Amino acid sequence: MMIAIPEILDAAALAEVRGLIDAADWIDGNATSGHQSALAKRNMQLPEDSAAAKQAGALILDALGRSPVFIAAALPLKIFPPLFNAYSGGQAFDLHVDNAIRIRRGSDFRIRSDLSATLFLEDPDAYDGGELIVEDQFGAQAVKLPAGHMLLYPASSLHRVEPVTRGRRVASFFWIQSMIRDTDARRTMFELDTAIQTIAQDRGQDDRAIIQLTGVYHNLLRRWADA
Repeated sequence: MMIAIPEILDAAALAEVRGLIDAADWIDGNATSGHQSALAKRNMQLPEDSAAAKQAGALILDALGRSPVFIAAALPLKIFPPLFNAYSGGQAFDLHVDNAIRIRRGSDFRIRSDLSATLFLEDPDAYDGGELIVEDQFGAQAVKLPAGHMLLYPASSLHRVEPVTRGRRVASFFWIQSMIRDTDARRTMFELDTAIQTIAQDRGQDDRAIIQLTGVYHNLLRRWADA
């Protein structure tokens, strides 16, 4: 399941994140690459252990915790601390798949990467190119979202970033280990939760059918969740 989530960061939070990372020193993006990614990636990255990355990442994690759509779609168990990259001058990231296990350097923190997330941090009119291309069962999907909006998609997907030919594309990226490993089961839970919330707007949360459906949701979560 691929889903665009609007306004993870509002204008004030976006400005605060950009203020932190724009003032920091950036390094070659391959500092955190696996072998396959190192062959494909040409970009710049904020060192993950830098103060700016940690502070900006904490702001993003706080924002994710306030997003009902993100919680419902990802059912997160663990979130890898957000990282930051930038593309300019023809830089790109060729076709690749993300590592199944992500380990934070210098720690014992690790996650299974069920979902990948790209949080766009630059106005799309400020740069040419830079589309995130994700291949799914419907073919290649090109995504270029407004600043503050985020794309959530399966980490198992083949994907790439098109060359940036004008301006600078800035984004945060990270991975999520979901409480529900199975993609189809996770999609079912999201669709059920969305339907419950839609019906509840008409009937109210105290409607008996809504309560029963909520019970079905939580019983499925008990069956499928690894928490």
